[in-house]
Amino acid sequence: QVQLVESGGGLVQAGGSLRLSCAASGRTFSNYVMGWFRQAPGKEREFVAAINWSLSTTYYADSVKGRFIISRDNAKNTVYLQMNSLKPEDTAVYYCARQMGPYGSVWKVSLADFGSWGQGTQVTVSS
Repeated sequence: QVQLVESGGGLVQAGGSLRLSCAASGRTFSNYVMGWFRQAPGKEREFVAAINWSLSTTYYADSVKGRFIISRDNAKNTVYLQMNSLKPEDTAVYYCARQMGPYGSVWKVSLADFGSWGQGTQVTVSS
């Protein structure tokens, strides 16, 4: 499995913006659907956004649709999550993940569909 390292988290006020980055290793990076998930203390990890290997399709959770944008730069082996209009309920540890197999569907976003995970980066949104 590839190694994934998230960065870019921090403390921001409601209404602010942050951009998270996920640096990945491995030459097979470009062939996989990549996703962002988040988990708050005492809560289940939930899906946030995913992007297809072909760069032609993205998929977002309803809670972030219209506010977050997922993108990728295969040449840099990096996935991004631009977060705008942040709300206190967005506070969580954000994880980057890669799907189990290559050339997968962007709509398969359950936890069981992803095998490689980063260590996470903390995002805290104050009221």
